[in-house]
Amino acid sequence: MISYKPFYETLYKKGITEYNLIYKQGFSANTIYRIKKGEAISTKTLDALCYALDCEVSEIIKFEKE
Repeated sequence: MISYKPFYETLYKKGITEYNLIYKQGFSANTIYRIKKGEAISTKTLDALCYALDCEVSEIIKFEKE
């Protein structure tokens, strides 16, 4: 199962809010909603998040065995 827990830790570390991602970085509210609910996002979106947050993929998602 993919976990987005590192995403929220990265946002906290960098002092970036969801509001900033939506209104200043141009991410859709639906994307943030999908992350919050643990639903799938595209690799294109993952790439855009890495670019916007200046981080690695491992700082956004991680795999957890169930």
